Amino acid sequence: MEISAKELAALCGGSVEGNENAKVSDFAKIEEASDGDLSFIANPKYAHYASTTGATILLVSQDFEAPSDLKATLVRVSDPYSTLAQLMRMVAQATPRPRGIEQPVMVGENSTLPEDVYVGSFAYIGKNVTIGNSVLIYPQVYVGDNCVIGDNTILYPGVKIYAGCKIGKRCILHAGVVVGSDGFGFAPVEGHYEKIPQMGGVIIEDDVEVGANTTIDRATFGNTLIGRGTKLDNLIQIAHNVRIGEDNVFAAQVGVAGSTRIGSRNRVGGQCGFAGHLEIGDDNEFGAQSGMHTNVKDGKKMMGYPAVEAMQFARNTVYMKRVADLLASKKRDK
Repeated sequence: MEISAKELAALCGGSVEGNENAKVSDFAKIEEASDGDLSFIANPKYAHYASTTGATILLVSQDFEAPSDLKATLVRVSDPYSTLAQLMRMVAQATPRPRGIEQPVMVGENSTLPEDVYVGSFAYIGKNVTIGNSVLIYPQVYVGDNCVIGDNTILYPGVKIYAGCKIGKRCILHAGVVVGSDGFGFAPVEGHYEKIPQMGGVIIEDDVEVGANTTIDRATFGNTLIGRGTKLDNLIQIAHNVRIGEDNVFAAQVGVAGSTRIGSRNRVGGQCGFAGHLEIGDDNEFGAQSGMHTNVKDGKKMMGYPAVEAMQFARNTVYMKRVADLLASKKRDK
């Protein structure tokens, strides 16, 4: 799809600075862009590329100071990053979607498949499964008995959804995701462990995205819950009976132990760990590799292991350095 700077500005409510007839047909990183590419500058540390980029059009903020040797046409917008995301979504939505049922496919009794569904080869759909409109089920997906898949949801190759789980509308589950595997429940009995049957399910609400090879365990009873709009990165483990609120973002390799409750709008860095049975509030930030072992209220910034508030973590780091310097000076004095 080719679009001019003038058309682009009209589409996103921006203004053109340069050749309004300049045209682009692809997206590219600013340092790798070439003629015909659209790129952007949202972070000031990339501003120096404006002089050297090969991009034809740059999305920039209203207050961006253009260098004197700029060659690209600028389209000034209020937020270049969100504008780029909007444009990329429009292009993605214009891409033709697969339709129809390939063969071989197994569909169980009393399962409903709407006319506009796509089911790829070697997919398995169990009994009494409800599939919504415009759902895409790619090859080698397994959907167990009594599952519900909402409208416009995408299940990429190799997704496994165990029996009795519910997936909302407009969800995206990437390759290798497992939903509804047994929670890690074992009772110590006379020197060995006996399995506790996991009789609950998993509910994933609307507009959730789950990254590749992430696992979400079914509840012992009741449901493990992932709230509306939450985004989970790759390689995350969500244990049984966890309840996660709305619009959270979790980076890769986060682990959440059983029965922990996490509120809404939290931002969780990579490799963070949450102990079991915790209560985590809303609007918190957790630095990468933080370890949570106690409850956290609302609006906190946590770092370290065990995690403390960010300012305390910074002070602790300074204190530790001072202790090291003090010990080194004592050794020199001897």
